[in-house]
Amino acid sequence: MGAVRNPIGWTEIYVEDLSRAQTFYETVLAVKMEAAPVPEGMEAEEGSDEYFEMVFFPGDMDAAGSSGALVKSAMYKPGPGGTLNYFSCADCAVEIGRVEAAGGKVIAPKMAIGQYGFCGICQDSEGNQIGFHSMV
Repeated sequence: MGAVRNPIGWTEIYVEDLSRAQTFYETVLAVKMEAAPVPEGMEAEEGSDEYFEMVFFPGDMDAAGSSGALVKSAMYKPGPGGTLNYFSCADCAVEIGRVEAAGGKVIAPKMAIGQYGFCGICQDSEGNQIGFHSMV
């Protein structure tokens, strides 16, 4: 039997202000994101119903787990109450500690979840709720 892959292979976080959201995630996660090419045939002018723009989180599409993108789109809007994405961390207190200075809000600080480690929930610069997880 081959290596087990996590079942989620991609995630998208919807944003209103792509530049602001990119700065937030690059600051909190200490990563560099890159602009994604618009798929062939999907070009549209900003403001139209078909318009979307993306920046990719760093990732390896052949590795286990998931990467994803920030997406500005007329079709999807950010906000709380939808899917909650958790970012893996060495110690989630570090990333949670960067949230407010980056323009977000801490909803639930680092807390123990028994044998599953620790997590915390925050709000990003766009109003999305996001989680952070670590084993320490």
